[in-house]
Amino acid sequence: MPERILEVTDVQKRYGENVALGGVSLTIDAGESFGLLGPNGAGKTTLISILSGLSDSDGGEVKLFGQVFTRAKRDLRRLVGIGTQDLAIYPDLSPRENLRFFGKLYGFGGNALESRVDAVLAEVGLTDRANDRAGTFSGGMKRRLNLAVAVIHGPKLLFLDEPTTGVDPQSRNHIFRQVKALNSSGVTVIYTSHYMEEVQELCPRIAILDGGKVRACDTLPNLLKTLDGRVRFRLSAPVPGFEERLAKLPGARQVKPTDNGFEVTTDSVPQLLPAVMTLAAELGATITAIEPREPTLERVFLHLTGRELRD
Repeated sequence: MPERILEVTDVQKRYGENVALGGVSLTIDAGESFGLLGPNGAGKTTLISILSGLSDSDGGEVKLFGQVFTRAKRDLRRLVGIGTQDLAIYPDLSPRENLRFFGKLYGFGGNALESRVDAVLAEVGLTDRANDRAGTFSGGMKRRLNLAVAVIHGPKLLFLDEPTTGVDPQSRNHIFRQVKALNSSGVTVIYTSHYMEEVQELCPRIAILDGGKVRACDTLPNLLKTLDGRVRFRLSAPVPGFEERLAKLPGARQVKPTDNGFEVTTDSVPQLLPAVMTLAAELGATITAIEPREPTLERVFLHLTGRELRD
């Protein structure tokens, strides 16, 4: 059975009359790359702040490595890294100086710190600019340095909050590769992003947060199963009996007439598509346009929250 690295039970947080978290429960196993989605104001930043030990909850319980975790547990906080949405680097310092500073905060020093700094600079592709002032860097390079700062102490659990905001494609790919490498090395990653494709690529399991509550938490395939697919097509001319035959096709759930055609709801678009084409050929019908629409993470998100995921 996988080691349970994080257990979140009924966590609550209020700011005055505003309920930021209304009872959040999650479990995350060691070695996972876990996606956390939610529209603005959903409670993601508040939750990450509590789970990373930056603030305490008003109720509920967080366990890290089987131990109750609060802001006061400094020994456990050393096992956690966080790449914040707002850059946590000093622009007047070089990457090397930034990493030395943050490394010393975690108790590193001497040759061990210098070796770690060199290794992390190489991992994020900043060795050649190690001694340049960080304030002169592009947005993508600053994001890579921000990631380096988050992992300088070798955390076992890493929170990444919008790590690719405003970066160029080259830096984004570099960050992607580094996050995958960290996860492959055994670091548990909790990843939040406004980019659905990032979460789909990096995270086998995903939670959707809205209104301070978890609306869904499951693997991507299971989340996609919460919605049906659709196949919409047009015919060159009406064909008697076509609608009745459509309704009997394997996988067809509902048939709705549209302008010059039909829309079929299905639990399997790949299964239904060839069946529709075969039926058309059998009845002598000519399909002039066809539009398959499979469930996507974005559609699931909209279905659960009623809102688009925006910056």
